[in-house]
Amino acid sequence: MKRKALFIINPISGGKKKDGVPELIEQYLNTSEFEPVIVFSDGVSHAKQIAKEAVGKFTLVVAVGGDGTVNEVASGIVGSDTILGIIPYGSGNGLSRFLGISMDVAEAIKALGPGRIENIDSGRLNGKPFFNMAGMGFDAHISEVFSHGKKRGFITYIKSSIQEIRKYKPQTYHLEIDGKVYEREAFMLSFANSSQYGNDAHISPHASIQDGLLDVCIIKQFPLWRFVEMGIRMITKTADKTKYVEIIRGKKIHVTRSTPGPVHLDGEPKITGTDTLIEIVPHSLKVIVGASYKNS
Repeated sequence: MKRKALFIINPISGGKKKDGVPELIEQYLNTSEFEPVIVFSDGVSHAKQIAKEAVGKFTLVVAVGGDGTVNEVASGIVGSDTILGIIPYGSGNGLSRFLGISMDVAEAIKALGPGRIENIDSGRLNGKPFFNMAGMGFDAHISEVFSHGKKRGFITYIKSSIQEIRKYKPQTYHLEIDGKVYEREAFMLSFANSSQYGNDAHISPHASIQDGLLDVCIIKQFPLWRFVEMGIRMITKTADKTKYVEIIRGKKIHVTRSTPGPVHLDGEPKITGTDTLIEIVPHSLKVIVGASYKNS
């Protein structure tokens, strides 16, 4: 008996056109095994609503887009027996890369057939789910700036970062991680479920998405002349070796800051108050991973 698979396509993610994606699905999906239904999302939270309504009706729900699209789709099915599939089509594709999913669309579609399924952790920030990375500070500020721009894509993101980094000031954060208290001045805080932001830029090289912990990455202010070095360290998975990065693992993180401001969940910005609660939800999402993914 064929399994029902719902493909949810975000038409604007990554600034890439996706008009031809339905044809690729028809061409490369094993239709003797799957009965595909394809829909395009239309606006904020639409993908989440579609995914939520698919629970109990579809065996597999596939997000076609970047980390933001994956967040929406996964948020609709997290905690259920519905399986998440991912076809990477965004700017960074952080979760897809971490899970070993091919960046080649045809190969990613083909891999849905063998369907190696893993149960992975998810995070919650003030009750809202994230699956790859959440954060506050500079990266959240950039996500907020980026969200108001007309152009999407990695190059636009980098340009925004270069323009904003000179004027951004670090903040003081009061952190309580599993009952232990820390006071830190930081350029940004990242709550890492996987190891990377996207584009193989790893802030927490030893993070596991199946260990029931979040890696709290405290990135301290560093001289601008070391900006390139920090980028190279992330690509070479040595960011944790510099004095500018401190990593503390925990299950429950309470952060207090002096003023409200942006946070991001899988790259999508939101404005929150001075108190933020971040928690891990172990083994809460079933997802198809790539052949190269190593269970950790």
